[in-house]
Amino acid sequence: MTHPMAADSEFRALNAFSAALGRDSNRTQAAGGNTSLKRDGVMWIKASGTWLAHALERDIMVPVVLADLATALADGDPRAETAVDFVDQARNTLNLRPSIETSVHAVIPHAVVAHIHCVETLAHAAQPGSETEIARRFAVLVDVAWAFVPYCRPGVPLSEEIVARSTPATNVLVLGNHGLVVSGATVAEVEDRLNRVCRALALPHRPAPKADVAKLETVVSGTDYRLPANEAAHGVALDPVSAGHARGGSLYPDHVIFLGPGIIETDDIAAGEAVRKPEAKDGPPPMLVLPGLGVVLHRSTTTAADALALCLWDVTSRIPAGAAVRRLSPEQDYQLTHWEAEKYRQALDAKAKAS
Repeated sequence: MTHPMAADSEFRALNAFSAALGRDSNRTQAAGGNTSLKRDGVMWIKASGTWLAHALERDIMVPVVLADLATALADGDPRAETAVDFVDQARNTLNLRPSIETSVHAVIPHAVVAHIHCVETLAHAAQPGSETEIARRFAVLVDVAWAFVPYCRPGVPLSEEIVARSTPATNVLVLGNHGLVVSGATVAEVEDRLNRVCRALALPHRPAPKADVAKLETVVSGTDYRLPANEAAHGVALDPVSAGHARGGSLYPDHVIFLGPGIIETDDIAAGEAVRKPEAKDGPPPMLVLPGLGVVLHRSTTTAADALALCLWDVTSRIPAGAAVRRLSPEQDYQLTHWEAEKYRQALDAKAKAS
């Protein structure tokens, strides 16, 4: 690695921590999640579209000048949305673009910030009224000052909501229908706190029913769809409880980005492929749910879709039968699918597949 910060021991620790988070599908999936380190007025943050899992083998961190970004946020400057204009280009040797959550990391005063899409957190954060249960679980944790932030679009709107609901001491944020943010003075402190928070949020999950893979292979033969990489993803189609939770709307942003809004259930692949939701981006649905059979992904999708298909099962299988579920609205789905920053991340994902 030839990164300008390669000699900094805390930066190296951040990369190791980031890679460990990215390799654990229960903590984050595909290009989801981001980490950052503030040093001497610069915030090094994961680049948009890169994977935390690659932090030890690739240069994935972008330097953003904090004072300039803070001024833009305070002034309502639209450039704060992408933060591209506040990158220290002299040290951005690969011309990377900052994470879509750069403003979120910037408004948190601590030196180290980790934002993940932990499946345990997502299962809690998709249930209305979950704050009471989260508070009970966190009550036994030492040095955890937490706040719940209701869902709003990632980026600047989310950063503004975080400021409104946090104090300078807040070091854990549970984001409704989105994920978890943990911060602190050092990488070691954040890693320890994050691990304890995730353990406190742990939920039992239903075992994935066994899919008839041979039958599914026959069903997708000659179509533009394929089977997901992990057979457990089929559980959403085979477990009625999880199917009920997934039905009726999206549970969190990365599902919308990589699998489309909500789910499309169909007994016929050709009919499902023709469905076009008004809040979805152009093209065939990335994922179809075949009730009683399994889940199929469009052949144009990348490994990110595989990761999010498994995530849907991992989240819904942790939500109990009979639990109320809070979903994103069609308007919130549309905000994500037509947001320039997310279109950029999708383009990077498609480019990676092509190469």
